[in-house]
Amino acid sequence: MDAPLLVRSRPAMFRALGTDDPPVRIEIDGQSYHCIEILKHDSWAATALYEGASGRIVCKFNRRQSLLGLPMAWLGRRLAMREARMLSRLADLPNVPNPCGPVSVSGRVLPNAVAHDYVPGHPLHRHEQVRSDFYSKLRNLLAEMHRRQMAYVDLHKRENIIVGDDGEPYLIDFQISLALTRRWPDATDAGRVLLRLLQRSDDYHLNKHAAKNALDPCSAVVARLREQRPWWIHVHRMVAVPFRELRRRLLVWLGIREGKGRATSERFAEDAVRREAA
Repeated sequence: MDAPLLVRSRPAMFRALGTDDPPVRIEIDGQSYHCIEILKHDSWAATALYEGASGRIVCKFNRRQSLLGLPMAWLGRRLAMREARMLSRLADLPNVPNPCGPVSVSGRVLPNAVAHDYVPGHPLHRHEQVRSDFYSKLRNLLAEMHRRQMAYVDLHKRENIIVGDDGEPYLIDFQISLALTRRWPDATDAGRVLLRLLQRSDDYHLNKHAAKNALDPCSAVVARLREQRPWWIHVHRMVAVPFRELRRRLLVWLGIREGKGRATSERFAEDAVRREAA
């Protein structure tokens, strides 16, 4: 029998929906779906797996909980609209889950929610051996996104890459992806420069994952990739890594995590983390 966790659940401030969990039932296009598993509930969003007559879907409920008295529902609405727009722009591609319609509960549309088809599979594991064409297909998907004036942005997270039960690669979670429009400030030189930088970051992170997960991972190749890391990623890491460590220490101090503050020590770790630790 597993030893009981000494940590406590996250307080409302550190949960996207506060003290609430994702709804037990939702409706999309007149069809009802019931929640069968909560995959993740962190500060930004709560994500759950639902099942209905048409099959399984994944629904993300972006933040609505206030933060230190500041309203945050507006941010949840913006993030949901952003991801729904990204999914719609990529709906014709085979390695991106199809978007669903507006999400409702008891006839009321939830502006902070966005849903897409469930992809049977699992998040890419560290050093996982995948099909020989896995990364070439993922590279083709990124190239098509880039051709459409888009950048994925969040590819440094392996959990956003799904290894389908069919062996195919899939991308999920387009919450912070970028797509240029014809409006200001996108239609400026600064907007185009930012897009190119983020697209190069996409390519860098994909090459890094491919090198680490090669059949015979070569440390020299990984080291060379590290040396070729773009300068803006160096700058980002100079800020992001200390911030991540500070955040982990805060969560340990609050009793939400243990030890070094890794996500695996939480009472309810997200699905990808649970799979990795299994």
